[in-house]
Amino acid sequence: MEQGASTITQALISETMIAAWILVAIAFVALGILVYVAIRSRTRRVDLEKAVQAFRSLDIEAFRNLVDSGEEAFLRNNLSPKKFREIKRQRAWAAVIYAWEAGRAAAALAKIGQAAQRSTDPEIAASGVQVAENAFRLRLQTIGACLHLLTEVVLPDLRSPSLPPLVDQYERTAQTLFRLGKFSSRGQGLVRPKSA
Repeated sequence: MEQGASTITQALISETMIAAWILVAIAFVALGILVYVAIRSRTRRVDLEKAVQAFRSLDIEAFRNLVDSGEEAFLRNNLSPKKFREIKRQRAWAAVIYAWEAGRAAAALAKIGQAAQRSTDPEIAASGVQVAENAFRLRLQTIGACLHLLTEVVLPDLRSPSLPPLVDQYERTAQTLFRLGKFSSRGQGLVRPKSA
């Protein structure tokens, strides 16, 4: 009896270690991708119209549906465990893509916000500060969301909470961006010069 219990304990420890190593590997891959994107984006030219277009192209309602815990509970209750895991992985991958694109848009917006802060128009400069701050928060939340969603891809049986802070931050950033777009359309356009 004791030997059976120790075998089960060893199996559980083994599964836990495998899951931990997978999560560590995912974290290192994500970190590498972030470093690559950060270095690459320093030499890019970004303008307000492109940033607004990128932001508008994201279907936030579709993303909200993909990460909704109520929708997940419905699928868990109505699908076989194997089919549920398959569907959850697909939904998590789709949500990773949405979060990644939102993160890319946020990086572009941070540059727009920084450029707007240098404006001589006080309204544009104030909106630039808000855009940069909101974009930074959104970028942090997209990174966390991507890591969380990648964990769901690897371990689909985990119950996952919704990601409303990310959606809320996206909406706040979008509102600030659109307000900045209205201000800047009155005067000069905002284009970030190429970095050396």
